Amino acid sequence: MDGNGRWAKRQGKPRSEGHKAGSEALKRAVEAVMEAKIPFLTVYAFSSENWNRPAVEVKQLLDLFMRALTREIRELDEHGVRIRFIGDRTAFNAALRDGMRRAEKRTAGNQTLTLNVAVNYGGQSDVTQAARSLAEDIAAGLLKPEQIDERSLAKRLALHDQPLPDLLIRTGGEKRLSNFLLWQLAYTELHFSDVLWPDFGAEHVQLALDDFARRERRFGGLSAPEARAESA
Repeated sequence: MDGNGRWAKRQGKPRSEGHKAGSEALKRAVEAVMEAKIPFLTVYAFSSENWNRPAVEVKQLLDLFMRALTREIRELDEHGVRIRFIGDRTAFNAALRDGMRRAEKRTAGNQTLTLNVAVNYGGQSDVTQAARSLAEDIAAGLLKPEQIDERSLAKRLALHDQPLPDLLIRTGGEKRLSNFLLWQLAYTELHFSDVLWPDFGAEHVQLALDDFARRERRFGGLSAPEARAESA
């Protein structure tokens, strides 16, 4: 969800106003995803690298996050949205960690949409902790090195119990992954939008879905015509 700061600058407003506008864009995106009957949505709310931003901006982001947890959780729950958080929560204060736990507990039984919120998350750290977990099991004699394969590592990653992502949407004109779900995105279709995140709405979600519908996903194999030609 990229472009909050640039949006605020263009509006002649402080960056904090861009983040507030970005939270409204997230509400629109969630509504559009539910309308399209998509069962899983993962949003990159706060990366492990975001701590490198000015302390004032980090505080504003976390304060906004806490207010959104308090304000929006009731409506999300009423609409059947399940909230899950991925990432290292230990760096956050106790109130924020408690807010995340309460949101997860309150919405645990909802089934309309699972909304995964990545906070203090990094794709490289995700893979690192999975490798560490496997190494600990080997050291404890619970696992042999030759038993490790892609599947066993994938089971230790965040979102291991959900389908792999079909589509990644990045806003703001940047064309990079920025350390997001690096393992999980191996065969995900990528859609890059020049629209700054605060201006992103249901029509832009639909454009991304239309773009996705035109793709032919081969997962490393041949296209259908190529496969028929090879078999002939």
